[in-house]
Amino acid sequence: MAQVTRGRIKELMVKEEKRFVRDHPKSKKLFNRAKKSLLAGVPMNWMVRWAGPYPIFAKDASGAYIRDVDGHKYLDLCLGDTGSMFGHSPKAVVDAVRKQSAKGITMMLPTEDSIWVGEELSRRFGLPYWQIAMTATDANRFSIRLARHVTRRNKIMVVNGCYHGTVDETLVTLVDGKTLPRSGNIGPPVDPAETTRIVEFNDVGMLEDALATEDVACALFEPAMTNRGIILPDPGYHDKLRDLTRKYGTLLIIDETHTLCCGIGGYTAEHGLKPDIITMGKPLASGIPVAAFGISQYVADKVMDSILSDGTDESGLGGTLTGNALAVSAMRATLEKVITKKNFDRMMPLAIRFEKGVNDAIDDLGVPWHVVRLGVRIEYHNTPSPPRNGGEYEASKDYELEKLMHLMALNRGILLTPFHNMALISPYTTARDVDKHTAVFRECVAELVK
Repeated sequence: MAQVTRGRIKELMVKEEKRFVRDHPKSKKLFNRAKKSLLAGVPMNWMVRWAGPYPIFAKDASGAYIRDVDGHKYLDLCLGDTGSMFGHSPKAVVDAVRKQSAKGITMMLPTEDSIWVGEELSRRFGLPYWQIAMTATDANRFSIRLARHVTRRNKIMVVNGCYHGTVDETLVTLVDGKTLPRSGNIGPPVDPAETTRIVEFNDVGMLEDALATEDVACALFEPAMTNRGIILPDPGYHDKLRDLTRKYGTLLIIDETHTLCCGIGGYTAEHGLKPDIITMGKPLASGIPVAAFGISQYVADKVMDSILSDGTDESGLGGTLTGNALAVSAMRATLEKVITKKNFDRMMPLAIRFEKGVNDAIDDLGVPWHVVRLGVRIEYHNTPSPPRNGGEYEASKDYELEKLMHLMALNRGILLTPFHNMALISPYTTARDVDKHTAVFRECVAELVK
């Protein structure tokens, strides 16, 4: 096996950072200006996580490409970390937004589009009743409230290394068997051990032990982990998860926000899952902020009286702009004309081609890495075999190596998701784009093992 040394990583980082600074003078100037009015020089703090000494500033985007203020054009495999998974500014969505914005953006009233969206989500995901939210974070937060109301229990369960947005109860980590605030968690409001039980993904014994206390309102799970690399469930794991949550009276919430990459009904439809609640966000309106959560008949029956009460405007669910006409029109256009079987039929072979290209390069160059694919989402990681849970992933993660790989790709015209080595295939991505990434990946790994 070829070895990647720390010295080589440091040597290449110096070289690549010099190249980045040379090629991005306008972004540097804008960043220096931004630091005078924007905290950390960006409108949202995680934007500083991009590779390079400072973020590039975008000028425009279309389809599978982004152009920056310095005139560089990038193949975008990040796609807004799934927010633009189906491409930047699809024409059908742009047209719908333009039309609706002229008729009214937000009126705090339902539109016919909202009925179409509810019917379509029911058809795709199998749950009868739906509500709209602004973000997947909101959808998860609201669903947790519903679960606590239905079960009269306070605790929730998540897996170690999960990501469900900025929901306080989920920003946790497992250390020596203890539930602790995740590193970087700013101002956790309470000791997370008071609200959350945390288990390792794919560990059925640990799962049952945590549920057996019968104080867990809901298990909030991604069907496959996507924020610690792609970690797939073991065969039979979801059957056990469903059986045990039912056995101990815990509602099962499946977060499909990232796993919509599996098909038009997400992982749930592709694998026949039967959750009590489904949440999702990000790509549902092609980048317009909107999310949704669906509930079973059982949950609906338990919460309907409260939903219809006089105090529902202060229930902790929703907000003034939630379900606004503009967002729902964009959601309808996206579901009707963008997140389609036709597009997935085109995207899936390209994702397989991408996976094979990376895997062939890994084998040919002899590095002890692996690649995993989940629908049209692909990820590579610096271990010989895939981790089975978040703890194993964290123990193996090489932050310096990943940052270098991202910077080398950026300097060669490719954007990967900054938090990990994730790539998405959109309807606009071509075979030539996939092969470009393969060539760049091969070039970068070859440089590393010289």
